[in-house]
Amino acid sequence: MFCPKCKRLMRPDKAAGVWVCAACGTKVPLGKGSEVGRSAPQARTVAVVEEKHASTLPTADELCPKCGNTKAYWVLRQTRGADEPETRIFECTQCGHKWREYQ
Repeated sequence: MFCPKCKRLMRPDKAAGVWVCAACGTKVPLGKGSEVGRSAPQARTVAVVEEKHASTLPTADELCPKCGNTKAYWVLRQTRGADEPETRIFECTQCGHKWREYQ
């Protein structure tokens, strides 16, 4: 717990039932240790983006095994050990089917 006056760390004095600041001598009852010196939690807003971000990914001429489309987005991921080549993951631009190509 931090001192509400000088913002330094306070120590509990269990015999007296208070928190005591070694710097300025402020005393706070032990039961109030969690509230004193802390600000109330702030509400946070999170933006939800529902659009697919795939339009920013590179495309390749790959045949989709599900729908037969010839264009797919791709990304490279290191799915195995560092001494192994990376895995190329494709996603069909038309139906969204995903598949992998191990190199």
